[in-house]
Amino acid sequence: MEYNKLIDHTVLKPETQEAAVIKLCEEALEYDFASVCVNPTFVELCAKLLKGSNVKVCTVIGFPNGYNTTAVKVFETQEAVKEGAEEIDMVINIGWAKEGKWAEITEEIAQIKAHCMGRILKVIIETCLLTDEEKIALCK
Repeated sequence: MEYNKLIDHTVLKPETQEAAVIKLCEEALEYDFASVCVNPTFVELCAKLLKGSNVKVCTVIGFPNGYNTTAVKVFETQEAVKEGAEEIDMVINIGWAKEGKWAEITEEIAQIKAHCMGRILKVIIETCLLTDEEKIALCK
């Protein structure tokens, strides 16, 4: 098994600068990782640096706590796709999970998926902020 193809090489710190993203892409190419995951600001740069390689560009939507409105998350997704993102990692609204708003979470995921244009959508559930009961409910 090629374990390197299971790795999403990531830099999401708020203070991340372009040089760190360039280094991230260079490492991802060197080790042939599955993807790089970066903040939306860096999607276009990564798409250029990784063009023609097997390394995908992934970005986060609604990061880190999922509190953006659904409309903003949809817009973020559209922009990310336009700029070259091949995978989207969206953060659910933690407040909605705390309130048991499962239908709203499901609808938001569906809306974002509809704007991924066939790209992979992964859903981030910040489990460290949830109770065991909330985690179980999200898995249903």
